[in-house]
Amino acid sequence: MENLFNIDFTKISTSTKKEALDRKQNFDLFLKNGLPNKKNENWKFTDLNLIISKNFKNITNNYNFKFDKKIELINDFDHNHIILVNGVFKSCDIKFEEKEKLKIKSLNSLENFNNQTNNNLHYLNKALSLGGFYLEVQKDYKCKKPIIIYNYFTSNLDNKIINNSNKIKLNQNSELTLIEYNFGEKCKFFKNTFEKINIDKGSSLKSIIIQKTKSDGYFYKNILGSQDYNSSYQNFILSSGLKFNKLDIDINLEKENCNCYILSGLSLGKDEHQEIKTQINHLAPNCKSYQKIKNVLEDDSHGVYQGKIFVKDIAQKTDAYQLSKALILDDESQFNAKPELEIYADDVKCSHGSSSGSIDEDAIHYLMTRGIELPNAKKLLINGFISEIFENIPGEKIKIFLEKCIKEQIDGI
Repeated sequence: MENLFNIDFTKISTSTKKEALDRKQNFDLFLKNGLPNKKNENWKFTDLNLIISKNFKNITNNYNFKFDKKIELINDFDHNHIILVNGVFKSCDIKFEEKEKLKIKSLNSLENFNNQTNNNLHYLNKALSLGGFYLEVQKDYKCKKPIIIYNYFTSNLDNKIINNSNKIKLNQNSELTLIEYNFGEKCKFFKNTFEKINIDKGSSLKSIIIQKTKSDGYFYKNILGSQDYNSSYQNFILSSGLKFNKLDIDINLEKENCNCYILSGLSLGKDEHQEIKTQINHLAPNCKSYQKIKNVLEDDSHGVYQGKIFVKDIAQKTDAYQLSKALILDDESQFNAKPELEIYADDVKCSHGSSSGSIDEDAIHYLMTRGIELPNAKKLLINGFISEIFENIPGEKIKIFLEKCIKEQIDGI
């Protein structure tokens, strides 16, 4: 493991000797167990140690860069934005909002979360993080336009590691739509991100993750969320086109009448590996969670869904649902699913399921008899399979833009 990482701590700016010591101690803790592998139940279908060791040599953190390129902004709909370059906060513009109602700043690397002792990647993040962003919406403020996180990656990241951490806080009765937009130059790097989300009483967060173009990057992201009374969290995951991606989502429904929705539609191509792992903890009565994960796979790709619903004994009247579906287009691709229920309350409605199969040949034949050629017939069926995910996306212009992005990804299959 030490031979895989060639970390130069002198390249990391530290404000105190204690910070420098803390970073080295966290790196030593990471090295003790290394990258997770299949022996860890949470990584049963994704051996990160094998994947990274096979694809990287001599991973370094020395990626000093000068960035003066103008980011091309989306013009399909009005929005505010935050710009991150290689995970580091660069700028923001909230021209559509009352500026005193939002707080946005660079997140100092010292402002990290408490150690996730069951997740060794958190030690790696604390050792090497260069920060990220902090976003807070004030009490009773409903954002007028979405905020796009432009997550741009430069061309000099080959064999580099990026570690960053973000914090998002919605105070009481606030609303926000947040779009994470990943794009940039094509090169091979490993990005390790931790994100903490706090949704206060009566607040609503809608989060969308989209990948603009195919990437040779290897991504891991852990979202740690907590919800208060009558709050709502919706996460739409549309991050197709990544060489490797694992999204690890842990949400605590801590007070009554919370709603949590996780919806994903992914199309995986040549040698791509994507996993979505969720744990929704129902810790209070009368809460609802809904998860629907859809994957289209071909050309030796690998999709994984691990989803756990935990219901505490006091969490009566829980309504929890999870379903994963995979459309597998060839014999080389595979999809693994591990849905779980752990229930300690007796007055609940909980269900889970998983299915996978090939494309419907009868439907293909029907479309071809109507004059549609085979490649276009397949794309129509794939689009129909994924399009259900778009039903609850906020804003018609946003929906049209995302549908266009997904169509481009499907056309590339």
